[in-house]
Amino acid sequence: MSIAITKAADDELDDWNRHVERSPHANPFHRLGSLRTLADHANADLHPLVGYKGQEPVGIFPIFEIERLGISTVFSPPPDLLVPYLGPALCNVEKLKQRKRERRHEKFIDGCFEWLDRACEPRYVHVNTDPRYDDLRPLGWNGLEATPNYSYRVDLTPGADALLKGFSSDARSNVKNGTPENCTIEEGGESAIRRIVTQVNRRYEAQDEYYAVTPGFVIDLRERLPEGCVRTYGCRVDGRFVGGMITLEDGDTIYRWQGGAKHDADVPANDLVDWHVMRDAIERDIEGYDLVGANSRRLNGYKAKFNPELLTYHQAERAGPAMELAREAYLRLR
Repeated sequence: MSIAITKAADDELDDWNRHVERSPHANPFHRLGSLRTLADHANADLHPLVGYKGQEPVGIFPIFEIERLGISTVFSPPPDLLVPYLGPALCNVEKLKQRKRERRHEKFIDGCFEWLDRACEPRYVHVNTDPRYDDLRPLGWNGLEATPNYSYRVDLTPGADALLKGFSSDARSNVKNGTPENCTIEEGGESAIRRIVTQVNRRYEAQDEYYAVTPGFVIDLRERLPEGCVRTYGCRVDGRFVGGMITLEDGDTIYRWQGGAKHDADVPANDLVDWHVMRDAIERDIEGYDLVGANSRRLNGYKAKFNPELLTYHQAERAGPAMELAREAYLRLR
């Protein structure tokens, strides 16, 4: 089986989002608008790789090359911008028998790494896969070591009433009577993005942690993605902004991306915002709410009270002989 790997040229990128829409492993960050925004804000070179069997697309693999200290490193997604999943996404595999699907997948990944090794000669490779990309063997066969990571997903298909019954007692108590009279939750625009990102940044600073997401990055994403893909929910109490959530959605899933910082309001603002997001998504026939991350012991207690299912995704790395120098170059990006 022959799979041809090409870097999509500018005049071929109109097809990219169609490939994304055909893939069971793609998410909003695979969309071309996201990739270009990530490249701009990570100061990286974007290599949008596409595999073809004849004229049929078999997969996409967006790669970001960053060179520091004379060392080429490649990422998918780029570091520090808090994109949870990217990596390879297969196309047109659902109807294939297992043997043919595995062979096509293997040849596609082999071809991508042959292209990377020839064009970039990377000393360090770092990939975060989508939870639905569950066959890590071709990455391992190309020298990557995979480590499991975790997220949570709330199944929205039972509807609001059934969801509420599954919540923990405190979450159910906080939201069952609706939003208090002195509290409003509304979708907003650039101003709400700036408030939410600034609030999260202050929370990170208070914990002496690094936070590279900027309002400009999120605003660029919102402008470059289809309308409704990026949504911003702001919460006010007595007219004062107290918190909110920035979500992304595509297909059947909405992603709880940025927000939910600790606040000083006397209402359970984060619970109310999450419940508002879920009910809003149900009305649009969204099937799942990805809570984006279940790796933090400190945060998992909050997220688990919505009775989610545990998802597994993977972080995969490959380092060459200059591993320590490559890691140092990566740390300098922070």
